[in-house]
Amino acid sequence: MWIDEGVVDRRPAGQPGRRPTKADEGGPRGRRRPIRVEVPELVGMVGAAKAVGLQDQLGQAAREFSDERYTDARRRLRRILEQVPDLAEGRELIGLCQYRLGRWRDAVRELERFAELTGSTEQHPVLADCYRALGRHARVADLWAQLSEDSPSPELVTEGRIVAAGSLADQGDLAGAIRLLAKGFRFPKAPREHHLRRAYALADLYERAGDVPQARALFATLVRSDPEYLDVVERLRALD
Repeated sequence: MWIDEGVVDRRPAGQPGRRPTKADEGGPRGRRRPIRVEVPELVGMVGAAKAVGLQDQLGQAAREFSDERYTDARRRLRRILEQVPDLAEGRELIGLCQYRLGRWRDAVRELERFAELTGSTEQHPVLADCYRALGRHARVADLWAQLSEDSPSPELVTEGRIVAAGSLADQGDLAGAIRLLAKGFRFPKAPREHHLRRAYALADLYERAGDVPQARALFATLVRSDPEYLDVVERLRALD
């Protein structure tokens, strides 16, 4: 499984409530060593000799993705997939490249194919966010239902929940979005990244809904936990 660093915030830079992304921190980094990738099924697909070269190319694409060189990674992955169209790892990674490039329909095509090949819900949060960007909110709800039933990990379920809540908010149902994110949530004493992400998204929804006291309280909790997390200090100051 390739790891994406969370759903993309598509609001324009400078808009209140926009969550900073890694894209705001500067351009691509320099060329680095490839990531070692092991795909045992490649031997059965193309033979042992050819599999070695393809694994190396897949590792190069993984490094390019990690370095935010999404166009380069996509170009390399297309060449790989011309040779092995049913390579799930290739479909998954090229789908994530398309997502990071804002090519929602292309990402949907690749990530749907990945899900068909593997039966996995691991990229459902990203896939759902693509459908959200396309305004296909019923499909977002379907994917959230599948993900919540499968419960692959707390981190993935949280990402899916954030996307599903965002979809409700996009449709004007801020109350429903807040209910979905707040359900069963308590900020832990030792929060992990997915706890911070959920709390931030919930605080943002409270602010958008006009519930300033709740938003202020949750942003204050985030500041106490990690004052360097995203823009929580600025968000809290703006509510004073």
